[in-house]
Amino acid sequence: MQYTRLGTSGLEVSRIALGCMSYGDPERGGHPWSLPEEESRESIRRALEAGVTFFDTANVYSDGSSEEIVGRALGDMARRDDVVLATKVNGRMRPGPNGAGLSRKAILAEVDNSLRRLGTDHVDLYQIHRFDPATPVEETMEALHDVVRAGKARYLGASSMWTWQLQQMQHVADVNGWTRFVSMQDHYNLLMREEEREMLPFCAATGVGSIPWSPLARGRLTRPWDSETARADTDEFGKKLYRDDDAAIVDAVAEVARERDVPPAQVALAWVLRNPVVSAPIVGTTKPHHLDDAVAAVELELSDAEAARLEEHYTPRENAGFA
Repeated sequence: MQYTRLGTSGLEVSRIALGCMSYGDPERGGHPWSLPEEESRESIRRALEAGVTFFDTANVYSDGSSEEIVGRALGDMARRDDVVLATKVNGRMRPGPNGAGLSRKAILAEVDNSLRRLGTDHVDLYQIHRFDPATPVEETMEALHDVVRAGKARYLGASSMWTWQLQQMQHVADVNGWTRFVSMQDHYNLLMREEEREMLPFCAATGVGSIPWSPLARGRLTRPWDSETARADTDEFGKKLYRDDDAAIVDAVAEVARERDVPPAQVALAWVLRNPVVSAPIVGTTKPHHLDDAVAAVELELSDAEAARLEEHYTPRENAGFA
């Protein structure tokens, strides 16, 4: 495993982040394809053995059970200071007022709830799970700063939003002397490259590290275009993210993979990793070979000619995944 800094911060992370949305009680929340605890623990154990130190979850994943499972597993298998633990806030955790969003009340309540579920007194990276247009930016940024000052988070991160929104939030933090975001968890893969227009250049210019979610396009880049999986059939959010006419891109991934004699997942992930602003793609694993492919992709270097073949069929599209 290789390690790098998260943007220009001092925080060192593994080049692969383990996405923990795959782990949670299938009967809780909206992810019936998630792995129950024993299977989740095995995936987390394999990740630690492979040198993965960066683990990303969220309060909303499987109604909090992802945090519970991840917290127990890491508590049993790793020293707390040896891992980088990340979670998120914004998603709805209960019905009624203040059960979601980025108000001061919601943030200060949810960070404590997340810490309780995770079984720790702090997270290393506390991220906002999308932009909240209903809350003043100043209120959100001050509350997040107070979370850091209280020792409950070491760093702050953001996730998919328009570049102007991220710039506004960073500016508010700067002028008030509050904590800035060090990372952007954005939607970036061979089927969704719109972040190359503004967000990734902005992150590069301002020292924010990109930790893309869905770098394998919900698995679409890892298998033949017309194949189906249990997750694809039940992942309602994923069905909204991609177009139905990108078979040529998937075919190009498969062709390069055949020539390299590696699985398509390694090629698609190696393409994301070659972007210098990307610190660590977030990879979800439900089978052992998913992790093996992710780890191997770190060492796979694509040529410029291979990258051009993977990119040539892409056409502009609406940026998806903000909501």
